[in-house]
Amino acid sequence: QVQLVESGGGLVQAGGSLRLSCAASRLTFSSYYMAWFRQAPGKEREFVAAISWNGGSTYYADSVKGRLTISRDNARNALYLQMNNLKPEDTAGYYCAAKRSGQYYNLQDKYETWGRGTQVTVSS
Repeated sequence: QVQLVESGGGLVQAGGSLRLSCAASRLTFSSYYMAWFRQAPGKEREFVAAISWNGGSTYYADSVKGRLTISRDNARNALYLQMNNLKPEDTAGYYCAAKRSGQYYNLQDKYETWGRGTQVTVSS
């Protein structure tokens, strides 16, 4: 069974940084488009960033452009999200997701596999 496990969340002050990781197992990692989504309390889950199979293409939500960076290491079966200049509105549970198709990278219902999430809390 394909498994995604997130780590790296925590409590940070506004303006601080965090690096999230997602460890993938039981899949051919390089065959999967990967993404990060987030869900704040009382809100719907939303797209944050996506990355193509070989990392050559990346996509971001407008709200995180210039502050968050998605990357991957196919040799380590790992996905990352570097989060800089964090804001209180970035507070949410962050989830990594995987799918084989490259289309509709920002639509959560197109993703086949999800992790359980890691919590990020940004204090003002």
